[in-house]
Amino acid sequence: MSDMAVTRELFDQVMVPNYAPAQVIPVRGQGARLWDQQGREYIDFAGGIAVNCLGHCHPALVSALKEQGEKLWHLSNVMTNEPALRLAKKLVDATFAEKVYFCNSGAEANEAALKLARRYAIDNFGPEKTQIIAFTQGFHGRTFFTVTVGGQAAYSDGFGPKPADVDHVPYNDLAALKALISDRTCAVVMEPLQGEGGIISPEPAFVQAVRELCDQHNALLVFDEVQTGVGRTGALYAYMDLGVTPDILTSAKALGGGFPIGAMLTTTRIAAALKVGTHGSTYGGNPLACAVAEAAFDTVKDPAVLNGVKERETWYREGLEAINAKYGCFGQIRGKGLLLGCVMNEQYQGRARDFLLAAMEEQLMVLIAGANVVRFAPSLVITKEEVAEGLARFERAVARVVNG
Repeated sequence: MSDMAVTRELFDQVMVPNYAPAQVIPVRGQGARLWDQQGREYIDFAGGIAVNCLGHCHPALVSALKEQGEKLWHLSNVMTNEPALRLAKKLVDATFAEKVYFCNSGAEANEAALKLARRYAIDNFGPEKTQIIAFTQGFHGRTFFTVTVGGQAAYSDGFGPKPADVDHVPYNDLAALKALISDRTCAVVMEPLQGEGGIISPEPAFVQAVRELCDQHNALLVFDEVQTGVGRTGALYAYMDLGVTPDILTSAKALGGGFPIGAMLTTTRIAAALKVGTHGSTYGGNPLACAVAEAAFDTVKDPAVLNGVKERETWYREGLEAINAKYGCFGQIRGKGLLLGCVMNEQYQGRARDFLLAAMEEQLMVLIAGANVVRFAPSLVITKEEVAEGLARFERAVARVVNG
């Protein structure tokens, strides 16, 4: 091991300044707890932004990584490998999908989905069918295509001409979608629960109507389940609780339980548009990633874990309502499963970050979703004791902000 002193200041010296990380440098994790360089212990309600679905150093994942690490690390896609095919088979067996494409991240999964939707529409209906409709406040990644489809212009402005034929309507606004969709539309892209946009759930009737409109206009329905997938909402994938099946689904974040992997899932008929050579990824289907993801997927798919997510949602909601009854700073607690958000009331508009910083002072890691929502995306198997201790710390953080 190197004896180089690693400090927060080193970040400013050597890293591109597009992040502003906390002063804390974690060095070790176990379950829902983290320890920093000084040995201080933190409760983790952030989960690496909904990634560490089984917490830190889950034995099943550590074991899969060690075992695969002794066998095979990488093959190009000139070959295939056992972990990739096993994981693909499990994804197909557990979902609507018949075909899987592997990559390394949510943005790449969405990039593949968008390219597939365009190619499928052009191949089957002609060169005019290229319009993509997405939703304001949506988030689909940071490649130039996905960030343009994401509905937050601040992330895509300032890089020159954007990919064309991408339009946005407000989430849950059926009239606006009806007014825009046509036979030129190749795809409607949506999160089945908006994450970055503020933890906004869809109206069930809205989702049904989006599916029907897509069918009417031969447009593909693409569900971005990068944040909602792999147990996060209490279903294996969120679409399963909505009574609507997408044509294409993207998965990442929790899929690898912390190891980078992404997947695009679709049907045989639609997948046929990505003929040999039309798309690819050097690391896609990497054996290490797929072995870890298989272990994560097997663990999360257990009905006891999925039912446990719903149980944990109750622990959080009850605890947060009790805190809010005392301090009166949240207008609403919204979301589903273990993707929850405390929405600032009028008095605390724009101050979500103050709560995040106060929580860090109390040795609790939380997230924000915009300026007005404190977001929680903890481990799906977090213990009752860890939830209780984390909420006690959050209450102290809330008191700090409220009492100035």
